[in-house]
Amino acid sequence: MLTWVIIFLVIAIIAAIFGFGGIVEAAVDIAKIIFFIFIVLFIISLVMHIGNYSIPGF
Repeated sequence: MLTWVIIFLVIAIIAAIFGFGGIVEAAVDIAKIIFFIFIVLFIISLVMHIGNYSIPGF
């Protein structure tokens, strides 16, 4: 998922160089959304991982 963020960020940078304003805004917005989804899923998996090891015997 982080790969998609990097891909859309590169698309946004390339489009910014060539001056395509609408494409830049769309690619940056998509990259932001995917990045925040990645962060939320990372935090959830971190909490689940900590939760699995905090209760011995389960």
